[in-house]
Amino acid sequence: MLHTEVLLDGLYFGEGPRHGPDGRLYLSDFYAHEVLALDLATGARERICQVPGQPSGLGWLPDGRLLVVSMLDRAVWRLESDGRLVRHADLSTVATFHANDMLVDPRGRAYIGNFGFDLHARLAEQGTEALLAPDADPPGAALALVRPDGEVRVVAENLKFPNGTVLLGGTTLVVAESLGLRLTAFDIAADGTLHGQRVWADLRPQSIVPDGTCVDADGGIWVATALQNRAYRVTEGGTVTDAVETSQPCFAVALSGADRRTLVCCTAPSSMPGEVAVERLGRLEAVQVAVPGTG
Repeated sequence: MLHTEVLLDGLYFGEGPRHGPDGRLYLSDFYAHEVLALDLATGARERICQVPGQPSGLGWLPDGRLLVVSMLDRAVWRLESDGRLVRHADLSTVATFHANDMLVDPRGRAYIGNFGFDLHARLAEQGTEALLAPDADPPGAALALVRPDGEVRVVAENLKFPNGTVLLGGTTLVVAESLGLRLTAFDIAADGTLHGQRVWADLRPQSIVPDGTCVDADGGIWVATALQNRAYRVTEGGTVTDAVETSQPCFAVALSGADRRTLVCCTAPSSMPGEVAVERLGRLEAVQVAVPGTG
């Protein structure tokens, strides 16, 4: 098993890491309310913008403008060239609780999940084991499609906490259903709508609760595991081919660096706001892997 080294500490809760068009790693820090960019070669760090509504998923339009999910106000904001944040889309008609992770495809179409319900309140009330039990039936959530002009529509429903999302081969979208313990695939139609829903990988036998994800050039998906100090590489059908050990629970992953072989893991002691919003215990950890990232 591979082991990470700490790349950066002093975060609250890092999420949504992405390899940016300029070669830097971008990520959101929930409770610092900021988006950061990090040069992995030099360690130079830049604050890109502040998002009072708590930033999460990140992506770019074809013209290079950054899109940021704002969780608490259930919106997507767009960073203009002059540094202004402009509302790109209103997700309040689709998201029934906090907006969350996002995938932006090469055409500028954004796919965005949401909690569906108050996860942290339910965890405090029921506990993790009950919420993840095979017979548990937590409220589902819709997946939103935001077109480049800001139009919003529902493209999938009743997903069990839709989380990290990746694009395979330009025609298949795979979303992590955290509370379903599975990766779910869809075919992408020419208009961006989704069809042919199917299980890409059932992760319940391995007790993997999938959170953030990223894809490599061979079509393997790296999966952050919210309840373990691990990240796993999974192939279609659910085979685990590789594992990485982190210093604390891993909530999101990205393949970045000059050759896209640096697996960056966002870690924190837990995801409970009462624990991680009050002290900077979040880290970025990294390890070199064999297959480079794509997308």
